[in-house]
Amino acid sequence: MAMTITEKILAAHSVRESVQPGDLINADIDVIMCHDVTTPPAISMLVKHGMDRVFDREKIVVTPDHFQPAKDIKSAELHQRLDNWCKRHKIKYYYKLGRAGVCHALLPEQGHVRPGEVIVGGDSHTCTYGAFGAFSTGIGSTDLAAAIATGQLWFKVPRTIKFFLSGKLPAGVYSKDVILTIITRIGTDGARYQAMEFVGPALAAMSMEARMTITNMAVEAGGKNGIMPVDEVTQAYLDEHLKDKTEYVVYESDPDAEYVRVVEIDCSLLEPMVALPHLPGNGKPIGEVEGLVLDQCYIGSCTNGRIEDLRIAAGILKGKQVSIRTIIVPATPSIWKQALEEKLFDVFYEAGCVISAPTCGACLGGFMGILAEGEKCVSTTNRNFVGRMGHPKSELYLASPATAAASAIEGNLTDPRKFI
Repeated sequence: MAMTITEKILAAHSVRESVQPGDLINADIDVIMCHDVTTPPAISMLVKHGMDRVFDREKIVVTPDHFQPAKDIKSAELHQRLDNWCKRHKIKYYYKLGRAGVCHALLPEQGHVRPGEVIVGGDSHTCTYGAFGAFSTGIGSTDLAAAIATGQLWFKVPRTIKFFLSGKLPAGVYSKDVILTIITRIGTDGARYQAMEFVGPALAAMSMEARMTITNMAVEAGGKNGIMPVDEVTQAYLDEHLKDKTEYVVYESDPDAEYVRVVEIDCSLLEPMVALPHLPGNGKPIGEVEGLVLDQCYIGSCTNGRIEDLRIAAGILKGKQVSIRTIIVPATPSIWKQALEEKLFDVFYEAGCVISAPTCGACLGGFMGILAEGEKCVSTTNRNFVGRMGHPKSELYLASPATAAASAIEGNLTDPRKFI
């Protein structure tokens, strides 16, 4: 029977010739991502039930990222538990302080993501890895414990929505604007427990960094996973980053595969977008919200903290001064080093920005950029829920790195095309 990419991957990993939406399956896991927030509870569950084991020490990738470097005693204790667990089980891929980075940027960069795999992680934005033609989804600590111990998890096969990205992105419009447009159009529950499959000429023209921004936010539309076909751009990235296990299986959706619906987005008609508080689906074209006064700009996260994002921001900030506090967070140590070597840090420093070590801190309201009551922040992160980055009465506006950088200069929401 005809199947989508997602269905083919899940069929292969549950040893079936075919699956269809609604089927309950038990799938083998290829990679498990663990970080410092959801993994310690999973470890405690395994110890409590006498199951303190790992199914394969080479298929688990660990990094502290949400509270690293540790911000207080409790976060230090989380890191300590993670460190002791990794030592006890001789976890091969443990990226600790000094090499730790934002997990969803770190895993692809370090060659832990391959097409055709089933990848899970104790973080909702694990759907990022679908940019590489993998089935990748976030799970909670209980499922994480089960996956760590057994190497398997059960899934209900999701239905699939196809998003056809036609046209060509205009100057000043980026993949972040595409996904904000999609979420605004279908709603934050528009793809609830469904696979979001992205195709089309506009997608084909995007870099892997840009593609990961789109799949990263699939969960913000309620998606079970985001996924994209493998092409020359994907293969070039993999050729550069895969360190071992360089063989992989590429799956393609059958021409007559069944989709719940097909949504076409003409990318040539898009404008820079801003998601207003307090939902990622509350998007508005920049022209409708321009001029709103801000207190802070945050450029980083698993959504937009990669080198391409920093280059875009630096291109706008070069020779300019920010008029509000602006925090720049490279997502991994490698990105940090590359930004330094490319002299992007010189641009940020001269503009008056703060440059941070890799961390998720501010994105989830942990540290490194918390908002006070009444403050407004333009951010390249993926969520703008009530209190997401600080006080419940603060406000968060989601945008691309270009829009964020332009807004940092002006001190209010600003169309980045003015600086291009």
